[in-house]
Amino acid sequence: MAERSPSHEAAILLENVTKRYPGPHGDVVALAGIDLSVRPGEIFGLLGPNGAGKTTTIETLAGLRRPTAGTVRVLGYDPVAQRDEIRTCVGIQPQHAAVFEQQTVAELLRVWASLYPDPETPDAVIERMGLTASRDVRVAKLSGGQRQRLLVGTALISRPRLLVLDEPSTGMDPNARQELWDAIRAHQASGGTVLLSTHSMEEAETLCDRVAVLHKGRVAACGTPHDLIGTHAPEREVHFTVEAGTDLARVRSAPGVSHVESHDSGTTTRVVVRTEDSDALFGLLAGPLAARHIQIKEAGLEAVFRLLTGVSFHEAGDGTEPPAEHDDATSEKKGVMV
Repeated sequence: MAERSPSHEAAILLENVTKRYPGPHGDVVALAGIDLSVRPGEIFGLLGPNGAGKTTTIETLAGLRRPTAGTVRVLGYDPVAQRDEIRTCVGIQPQHAAVFEQQTVAELLRVWASLYPDPETPDAVIERMGLTASRDVRVAKLSGGQRQRLLVGTALISRPRLLVLDEPSTGMDPNARQELWDAIRAHQASGGTVLLSTHSMEEAETLCDRVAVLHKGRVAACGTPHDLIGTHAPEREVHFTVEAGTDLARVRSAPGVSHVESHDSGTTTRVVVRTEDSDALFGLLAGPLAARHIQIKEAGLEAVFRLLTGVSFHEAGDGTEPPAEHDDATSEKKGVMV
């Protein structure tokens, strides 16, 4: 067995990775020269709509798809040539997985645990994923959110150095999602690395140390959520109410203001201002304008995506990932965890 990578090396490294598939009207490009480096011990997010390349990237890291060009290394291993090594140290939760539907949650996790030399105990995983009440429920009877948590549990059972999650919070209610986030943070606290694909702006901003924004198979930007917002979407929206007929000229000329819109409603006017300097605006609102009901909205990662790509996140999500039959790295069925 090849030696594992030293701790100072990147946990995940992609250098100019492309993935193309033949199509009736020419090649379909799923990945168009991706460069990424994930540091050991961080929670790294792949943020993008459907068709951005998130799932193709994960399947390439798992060795389920062979890149057309470029270099891929996972904990120092080539995921296609060294699948056996990958199995021992990487846990992957895909969007969909082939599991035994008639087994109970506990039975399925016991089977999964038997595949690894030093697994976590099924009961510990059940507790961590908030599945205690469903311990003896058959997989076929689980709700969508419970099933997602179980799939994450099967990835955790091996005590992986790298945990790879493909949109894990899909179908979860807020409480279940919080339990998932706690489990991900606990894995990081124990020394693990997490790669998380998501289309949830909130999840990316709350959970991830760094985020790569994907669009049409390319990395549009990469950095901490705070830095991405500060660099690409520094403006805030300030909402407030003033008396009808109030002169807004001083608001429009205030430092940092790029946009002002107002809507009259009887005796009041509702105003929305976009500004890079909300502090300068506050003095004006609290003083001469006597504004009320003041609210501030951060731009967030959705604004970053819109400014980087020229389209909204919703408008960009019309594409689809390539179908499973294009899998050319292995004969294993897509969705069966490595």
